[in-house]
Amino acid sequence: MVSNDADTAATKQASSMAPNPGKATILALGHAFPQQLVMQDYVVDGFMKNTNCDDPELKEKLTRLCKTTTVKTRYVVMSEEILRSYPELAQEGLPTMKQRLDISNKAVTQMATEASLACVRSWGGALSSVTHLVYVSSSEARFPGGDLHLARALELSPDVRRVMLAFTGCSGGVAGLRVAKGLAESCPGARVLLATSETTIVGFRPPSSDRPYDLVGVALFGDGAGAAVIGADPAPGERPLFELHAALQRFLPGTDKTIEGRLTEEGIKFQLGRELPHLIEAHVEDFCRKLMAEREGPAAGGEGMGYDDMFWAVHPGGPAILTKMEGRLGLGGDKLRASRCALRDFGNASSNTIVYVLENMVEETRRRKAAAAAEAGDGEDCEWGLILAFGPGITFEGILARNLQATARAP
Repeated sequence: MVSNDADTAATKQASSMAPNPGKATILALGHAFPQQLVMQDYVVDGFMKNTNCDDPELKEKLTRLCKTTTVKTRYVVMSEEILRSYPELAQEGLPTMKQRLDISNKAVTQMATEASLACVRSWGGALSSVTHLVYVSSSEARFPGGDLHLARALELSPDVRRVMLAFTGCSGGVAGLRVAKGLAESCPGARVLLATSETTIVGFRPPSSDRPYDLVGVALFGDGAGAAVIGADPAPGERPLFELHAALQRFLPGTDKTIEGRLTEEGIKFQLGRELPHLIEAHVEDFCRKLMAEREGPAAGGEGMGYDDMFWAVHPGGPAILTKMEGRLGLGGDKLRASRCALRDFGNASSNTIVYVLENMVEETRRRKAAAAAEAGDGEDCEWGLILAFGPGITFEGILARNLQATARAP
């Protein structure tokens, strides 16, 4: 009896999904962070000190926000050393865009380079095999753009075909996956490197009662970079993680002011409408159903596949967005665990965060397989799922995907 159970576990362990011919797959993931690790418990005192603010009302509000975001740790480029070199960044009303971009442009290229190299190492391929580069950032403004700077830093071929997505905000990571999917599927043999890189340097400002959203950013946002290698028809030795089956993009008319950012002499000024979680809640189910309808086979149109039968890789824009989604879709309590863990550990790192969510999902699948091999669990994961993000527009980005590391459910 023990032998039969072990055989069953071993069979399930080996039954990872095979990708469909011609469909793009994520072959590897990677990340990188700046050196400055910020513990959420110390954010309030540090920020108030660095900006020379002694307003008790603003301090109390920031303290409350830091608790409600559920963030525990974040990485940031900003440091005391930078503020000593550029004290004007912490002063109100001074023209500092040049200084911010000087810092940011260098930082995002460095982080994107490190994330890309980590991803390529995980992939096991060579940089010379990269045919396309998709680069995403809302944290720089220059030309040539960051795509060229990254290609040069990685010493990619001068013939690498580059695409840059700028100022796509939190939806940029999934938008990058969508673009990379199209390139991989339309160019046989292509290997697309997707890199995202973000820093909050361009938006760092002293607190003001006239700009309450600035405090939300202080309590929620983090810096870092993410990377993925995407290609169709994996070669021997490549280990596909997710199949990108179908992709959709949609904007909600009349909501372009809900998430708004403007470049000024003092940096980028953000405005975030309180209605954002409610707008996402009101429209997310219709968007998800349209994506689910892209599934082919016996369950075409999404019939027979319930929300809890799927995995959910959702950009964690904030805890309210995740909670609203759970309620509208009736998701089980653990369905957004990968998203909540990414928010807890890294904050909302804009376009990068979806990479961290997917990495969490890969690790969860590995743990379940290990538990199954040790006869401590069933090891089963959902094969089908959605990768979602929401950004300026309001723009919905979504991909119907398959977890290729999942084990097949028993018939």
